[in-house]
Amino acid sequence: MSSPLLSFNGLDLLSSAVLLVDARRVVRYANPAAENLFAVSARQWVGRPLKELIGDPAGLDAALDSAMVNNWSYTSHNIQIKAAGALLHVDCTATPVTAEGASLLLEVRPIDQQLKAAREEQLAQQQQANRELVRNLAHEIKNPLGGIRGSAQLLERELTSEQLKEYTRVIIEEADRLQDLMQRLLSSHRTMQPAQVNIHEILERVRRLIHAEYPAVRVRRDYDTSLPDLTGDREQLIQAVLNIARNAAQAMHDKGEITFSTRATRQVTLAKKHYRLALELRVIDNGPGIPESIRDKIFYPLVSGREDGSGLGLTIAQSFIQQHGGAIEVQSQPGHTCFSLLLPLTRKKES
Repeated sequence: MSSPLLSFNGLDLLSSAVLLVDARRVVRYANPAAENLFAVSARQWVGRPLKELIGDPAGLDAALDSAMVNNWSYTSHNIQIKAAGALLHVDCTATPVTAEGASLLLEVRPIDQQLKAAREEQLAQQQQANRELVRNLAHEIKNPLGGIRGSAQLLERELTSEQLKEYTRVIIEEADRLQDLMQRLLSSHRTMQPAQVNIHEILERVRRLIHAEYPAVRVRRDYDTSLPDLTGDREQLIQAVLNIARNAAQAMHDKGEITFSTRATRQVTLAKKHYRLALELRVIDNGPGIPESIRDKIFYPLVSGREDGSGLGLTIAQSFIQQHGGAIEVQSQPGHTCFSLLLPLTRKKES
């Protein structure tokens, strides 16, 4: 970027693609999000006509002319542009700017990304409401359970028949099981204890635990060892990854293959915050896949694909990752299920 545009350095932090063009529609600047969207580096953009880069979509010229003539922002909806060799449906807002070398600022927003962001926000709100409901229920159930267990213990002391005592033992055991379930529901809301942690040390710990619990399951490693440490709660991260890997091992009936993969990803928006750099951790298995009937509800509390499952493992994993400012996504089909965990590696910058 040339020196007259140094005042636009803040545009680098935006998650949406931004271009600056001059009065002749020649590109003078492209931010990193635009580089990602169009798969062209800024050095290749600058000095070239806009039409060479995005084609000549219907309605765009009229929007640019209207913005210039009337000196106002104008948005052209659902236009088709070239991006990475493919056609992409986008909304494009043109805004006049006063800067040497630039006359218009173009903000390009892929429609599919907007729909995805809206859907993710809606799901996050719904899941948060579900977790709060279950948490409140857990609090309400926990105290009566203690009373039931204590009463069963007192009753057992008064009984002389071993057959009747067997019934009280069942009550005590089931009360203990429910108490443990309630405690697990409430534990996902404990306060974080952040510190500098190495993601590969965490994965190695989980790998050893999976190997000890499921010896027939092979755990492959595909690590980017150049990744920096991240700030997080070590125990929460171990539990989150362990819950996902354990679910995979159980779904494969204690045999099969799990892969831990780590990569860096750039210019990521998580929970409405923009990050220059984030860590992507993938937990991949070659099991039967998540049943389609529960695929959209897999992170909801008490939803499980197994008859003996509690339906809390993925709920707790999601809660821990969200407390780190991250996100979990899942793609699943028979023979391939991939949980993608995104965690910020750099200090957040709001767009």
